[in-house]
Amino acid sequence: MNYSYWELKEWFTNIDFTIVGSGIVGLNCAITLKKNHPKAKILILEKGMLPQGASTKNAGFACFGSLSEIIDDLNSHTEEEVFHLVQKRWEGLQLLRKNLGDTAIDFQQNKGFELFDSASFFEECISKKNEINQLLQPIFNDNVFSISENKFGFEKVHEQYAVNNFEGQIDTGKMAAQLLLKAQKLGIKILNNITLEAHQESSNKVYLKTNRSDFYTKKLLIATNGFFRELIPEKVQPARAQVLITKPIKNLHIKGTFHLDKGYYYFRNIDNRILFGGGRNLDFETENTTEFGQTEIIQNQLEKILKETILPNTTVEIEHRWSGIMGVGNQKKAIVKQLSNNVFCGVRLGGMGVAIGSLIGKELAELVD
Repeated sequence: MNYSYWELKEWFTNIDFTIVGSGIVGLNCAITLKKNHPKAKILILEKGMLPQGASTKNAGFACFGSLSEIIDDLNSHTEEEVFHLVQKRWEGLQLLRKNLGDTAIDFQQNKGFELFDSASFFEECISKKNEINQLLQPIFNDNVFSISENKFGFEKVHEQYAVNNFEGQIDTGKMAAQLLLKAQKLGIKILNNITLEAHQESSNKVYLKTNRSDFYTKKLLIATNGFFRELIPEKVQPARAQVLITKPIKNLHIKGTFHLDKGYYYFRNIDNRILFGGGRNLDFETENTTEFGQTEIIQNQLEKILKETILPNTTVEIEHRWSGIMGVGNQKKAIVKQLSNNVFCGVRLGGMGVAIGSLIGKELAELVD
């Protein structure tokens, strides 16, 4: 590459910390590092024009688990593990709000509603409501879950919802823009359209090979989540999430965040529109990918549920579709660890990036102290 002396000196020389990924985790990591090491030279590498993965492509749910999801987690995790999962998600959300401010990210606590397609599954979950409320009581000092009637007029679902009284929603774009602004104000450098291809560690530094330039850094911190396996063979599975959004709808009465089919489908109101995503469970094999895009089987099902369940008797037009790449695994706990002397990672957010991303970024930065 034809770099000048000035470019090489300013951007690629004497770097203390290089972070791969400018999403929620990467930016929070960089911000925490700068606070802990004010004189450090920090560089973030981002392979996309905007943050890739899921940080700017998620649905903006400030959530920590629906009733059925928490019940399901108890089948594969201990009560203590589930408690700590929810606690970390809640702490992460409070950290996000504290760092950026509710107004800046358009945080609204309109509650979360879980819809059920069968009375038996509803009853099964509700029978465990008090038990779950008791488990989470030390975190919230109140009952998290309650029951509500079908006040939004959804069809083909049970006439009652399970309500998460503490769930909220944010504007994902505003959140990412505020994080980028905060990082840049601290003097953190961010390079876009640059991909880390390989790294090699020596005793006190790491050699980085990218598609743009090769250079050295003292510490390498990887925050690529769904794309992590492309760099390190860890147990992180990429998981694509497909999303669509409608054109504005007159007199839209739906307000809140909504979960359907054990959380595999999710929708919300935003700017008089319905944002609707999910359906990964229709074709797990195809959706375990780092490729962006849509598939007919999932898009058709999203449109079907949108027209038959969410907005029956309403003319709805789809304005836009997109996808994001999450990082998941057989355990819900995120991986935050030191991989070698000078290489660290914070990945596997399990579709809860908005909730835990701020906290995981902070924890990743604190690993190097």
